[in-house]
Amino acid sequence: MLERNKVELTLKNEAGNPFLRGPFTPNDTEYAVTGADLKVIGEIPRDLAGIYVRNTHNQVHEPIGVYHPFDGDAMMHAVHFHDGKAEYRNRFVRTTGFLAEQAAGKALWPGLLNPNLYQRRGWGSIGAMKDNAGTDVLIHNGKLLATMSQGGEPWRLDPITLETLGPDINMALVKDGVSSHAKVDNATGELMFFNYPEHPPYMNYGVCNAKGEVVHYVPIELPGARWPHDLGITKNYTVLHDMPLYFDPVALKKGVHDLVFNRDMPARFGVVPRYGDNTSIRWFEASSCFILHLANCFEDGDEVVMDACIMPDFKKIPVNEHNNMFERIRANLDKHNNPTFMHRWRFNMRTGETREERLDDEITEFPTVSNEIVGLPYRYSYNVLYKKGDWLFSGLKRFDLQQGTAVRYEYGEGRYGSEPQMARAVGATREDDGYVLTFVTDMNENLSECLILRADDMAAGPIARVILPERIQVGTHACWVEADRLYGERPAAAA
Repeated sequence: MLERNKVELTLKNEAGNPFLRGPFTPNDTEYAVTGADLKVIGEIPRDLAGIYVRNTHNQVHEPIGVYHPFDGDAMMHAVHFHDGKAEYRNRFVRTTGFLAEQAAGKALWPGLLNPNLYQRRGWGSIGAMKDNAGTDVLIHNGKLLATMSQGGEPWRLDPITLETLGPDINMALVKDGVSSHAKVDNATGELMFFNYPEHPPYMNYGVCNAKGEVVHYVPIELPGARWPHDLGITKNYTVLHDMPLYFDPVALKKGVHDLVFNRDMPARFGVVPRYGDNTSIRWFEASSCFILHLANCFEDGDEVVMDACIMPDFKKIPVNEHNNMFERIRANLDKHNNPTFMHRWRFNMRTGETREERLDDEITEFPTVSNEIVGLPYRYSYNVLYKKGDWLFSGLKRFDLQQGTAVRYEYGEGRYGSEPQMARAVGATREDDGYVLTFVTDMNENLSECLILRADDMAAGPIARVILPERIQVGTHACWVEADRLYGERPAAAA
């Protein structure tokens, strides 16, 4: 069975913007494809049960100001695996901003680079942009939650149909919104989240229980407005970030958002008990850096350990001699200009000491681990590799952090992937007993596919490929939804 629904795009100048064409070309059709209409090459394992979901910034209307690839409207792409079969769906997230612009037939809010052009109240820490819900996606209490990195309303979606169910009724009432990269503790079903407004206290931290109720929400006092991106959890703690990347405070008072990186300022990491507050947080100083994404955190004796991709020297790339704003965007997104490496921090809760070490010398990012070991000691991290000179993922690298070794799989020229997810096989007893999933957009063959690779033999390449009904836009963040979490947190967690 194949169903289609088309959404009209009003883009006029996509030929002049590299982030609206080629592998970034927005999709205008929503599909539901099942059965024989979905081509599969190879054999889908019967012990692969759940849904691989990826969020995408998919622009619909001609942008106001300069379009940045993080501005587009959220579109979810998902492959549902069950009984050795697959089903594919994709749908726009119908946020308040999306519906308002659909009614108007044009863009109503500017994007990340031109918040000064806003004419109506917006969302996020800046307060001028649309809540596009296009950054992150995770599952909690039986519903997908789509969020944007600057903070907004978490949008609930049915994990199977991808129907937008509205903003989360509990977290939507939280002042200053919910940032992307909340974390779920699979043992308890609790979800930990944060936000970072441009007014005191400059950060807030919260906890939802397994039923989705906000049961803890407290201010975390920072010295000023910051621009963090992720948080980490362990069995007993949450790790919050105070990074030396922030908007120039003098310019900010004038409404100008000018990001600066202070190399003379240490990075600070706040380790707070899960239900702690500003009085119980412990701050640890470390070398100056910026961090986008964490692999995992865990407790090791007196220490809280955090693994992430460190950016040791954030650089803003200036406009080139042709004053080409799009080349500037590309250069700033190119990780070969702002290298990121796997790195480990150890925060000693007894002595207050910080120790850190580089784990690898290759540029990687978007580290992911199996859902079952988030917050616990772990062995494997699955990271993306980058095409030099662009914001495109060229392959995967699996780190064995116990052995200090790694294996890789590269997609090949003209093929670009998404954030991988590790789906443990039903009944798995080992951390790497399962499958690595990713969407790949193939510019050579003008198609997209979902690759299934064995997690314990990733270098061998895919054991199966699910061919999608059309070439989809490249995207980033994804999640894996286990079959037994499709309708709520597991009984032991929700008890």
